[in-house]
Amino acid sequence: MRAFGAFQRSSLLLRRRRANNEPYALVPSGSFCTDNGFETTSNGSSRVNIFDRHLKRKQRDRAAWLTRPNDSFVDAVAENLLDRLEDCRKTFPTALCLGGSLEAVRRLLRGRGGIEKLIMMDTSYDMLKLCKDAQQDAHNDNIETCFVVGDEEFLPLKESSLDLAISCLGLHWTNDLPGAMIQCKLALKPDGLFLGAILGGETLKELRIACTVAQMEREGGISPRVSPLAQVRDAGNLLTRAGFTLPSVDVDQYTVKYNSALELIEHLRAMGETNALLQRNKILNRETALATAAIYDSMFAAEDGSIPATFQLL
Repeated sequence: MRAFGAFQRSSLLLRRRRANNEPYALVPSGSFCTDNGFETTSNGSSRVNIFDRHLKRKQRDRAAWLTRPNDSFVDAVAENLLDRLEDCRKTFPTALCLGGSLEAVRRLLRGRGGIEKLIMMDTSYDMLKLCKDAQQDAHNDNIETCFVVGDEEFLPLKESSLDLAISCLGLHWTNDLPGAMIQCKLALKPDGLFLGAILGGETLKELRIACTVAQMEREGGISPRVSPLAQVRDAGNLLTRAGFTLPSVDVDQYTVKYNSALELIEHLRAMGETNALLQRNKILNRETALATAAIYDSMFAAEDGSIPATFQLL
C-alpha cells in the first residue's frame, strides 16, 4: 500500500471472513486522513472532510459518562422514529441500530417491528458498554442483541443482510452522508426499511446568532462554532440519491427550555453533540463565551427567565 504521508485511521472494522467461515475479523478501514481535511481512500480517490471523526468518538465516549437517564428530548425523538414501525404490517427479524441515541432506541423498542436480532453499532466503545449494561432493564428480553464497534462511514456488514436499519441522531456527523446512506441501502434486503432522524439546518439557530454577534463584538470576526447541517430540501434528494424507493421525509421541530446557556451546553455534551469541525477554532475566549451567554439571554429569554433552544429533526 502506498504511503501518503498521512496517518492511518485508528478505527477498525469488523468484517466477516468468507474464506474459512470464521465469524468476524478485525481489519483496518483502508483509508487515510491528512491534517488538511482531505481523506485518501484505499483506491486512491480523495474527499473533503468536514468533521473530525476521531474527536467525535472521544465526545461520544464522554457522553456515555455524562448521559442523562431518560432524557426527555432524546426519548421524544426516538419514540417518534420508532412509532413508524407500527405503521408497517411486515416484520423485521434482523435490525441494525447505528450511532446516535442507541440506548433510547434499545429501551423504547418494546417489541415493535417483530425484531428478533438487533445489531447495535457505534464508534464509541464506552457508549456500547453503557447500552450493554442497561440491557438488563430493557423490555426486549426476547431480542438477541450484539454490540459492534464500527463506523457509519464504513459499515462492516454484508449486502442484503438486514431487514431494518435505524439511525437516531447520528448520521449528521458523517463526512459523507450520501455514502453512508448508500451503504445502509446496500446492507438492506430488497424489501428492507431505513429509518433515520438527523438534525436539520434550523437546529440551535438561537445559539448560532448569539455566537456570531459575540464574536463580532469581541474578536472582530467569526469562526464556526455550530456544525453545518442538512436543509429540508436536501433530505429527499439524499434518499433518492442513495437508491431508496418510496422515500418519505417528515420535519419536526422541538423547542427545549433551559435555565441558562450553560445548561444548554451541558446538555449538548451529554448527548455528544458538541462541535467537531476539523477547521474549528480550538480555543474559546472566556470573554466571548460570557458575551455569548449574555447575548443569548438578552435576545431570546422568555418571561419566566428560561431560554429556548430550537432542534429541527428530519
